[in-house]
Amino acid sequence: MQGLQDLLEGPEDIYAVYMAGTPDYVGTGRTNLSAPGLEDIREQTEYAHDKGVKMEVVLNSSCMGGQHLTPQGFNKVSWYFGQLSKIGIDSITVAEPYFVEMLSREYDMEVVVSVLSFVDSPQKAEFYEELGADTIVIDPAINRDFRKLEAIKESVSCGLKLLVNEGCLYQCPFRYAHFNFFSHANGPGPKLNVLDDYYYYKCLSLRINDPQQLIKSPWIRPEDLKEYEHITDTFKIGGRTHFPNWILNNVRAYTGRHYDGNLMDLLDCPKDIRDLFYIPNTELEGAISQWKRCDKVCIRCGYCRKLAEKVVKVYSAGNTPEELQPLHKKGNI
Repeated sequence: MQGLQDLLEGPEDIYAVYMAGTPDYVGTGRTNLSAPGLEDIREQTEYAHDKGVKMEVVLNSSCMGGQHLTPQGFNKVSWYFGQLSKIGIDSITVAEPYFVEMLSREYDMEVVVSVLSFVDSPQKAEFYEELGADTIVIDPAINRDFRKLEAIKESVSCGLKLLVNEGCLYQCPFRYAHFNFFSHANGPGPKLNVLDDYYYYKCLSLRINDPQQLIKSPWIRPEDLKEYEHITDTFKIGGRTHFPNWILNNVRAYTGRHYDGNLMDLLDCPKDIRDLFYIPNTELEGAISQWKRCDKVCIRCGYCRKLAEKVVKVYSAGNTPEELQPLHKKGNI
């Protein structure tokens, strides 16, 4: 609650805040820092509404293992949706198509299609709108593909949101499997007894060994939001597993549309990555012009590799800006 209070005492451009629901009913695509009960959700919703801010609950499990299609599973989920509706939740974000249709037909809450529905084409957007979606959060993998973004905008009348600070691999081969893993690990039982998170460490090693992947990640700089205003005026900041001060720093950067510091500070990515690399955000000015006309065939282009060689630096043991070393001098690219 304190984190929410700190957030809503800050910038005035916040349209809505979101939080995870109780994983006993529907899981999410992220690790849960906490499992708020209905009373906690009620208290935070009332506080947000008092501040004129909408409350959104994220229940974006990418896999329910078929439980939601059994009588028992359906009744549990239906009961939980009903309780959230009574509390006054404004919107629910889901990835499961069945939930999109169920919510749109039976509840008076905005239905938001999650990034974990991977809406990356006008055809997918049309299908979800027909199911009852009020808003679609577009797959960030196409954040720099303006042709597709504009085609989606043209094809649907529902609202669109863009996730601005995702630090995942561009076109990550582990994406579907990893979110399915999270959905089961952080959702209704039976709980998994896994040895380790293979996907996390594999993704981590790929970026450490090939830092140009940091530049290819589909983030949007605060300064570049203006390039997307013809697509949407609603931008989503990811990072609900982070501490309030990190979230506040992001909110200030994106509402102010400027950040004079390490771009890694803003990205929703593992701390191991953020603490290793330094990317001066101001030195990325103008890169959006290249990405707007890029055909996404990296082997022919090489722009992100060259940009990484120029601007990405690695912290040395002292972990201070004075001790940063260019990548090409350390043989990382």
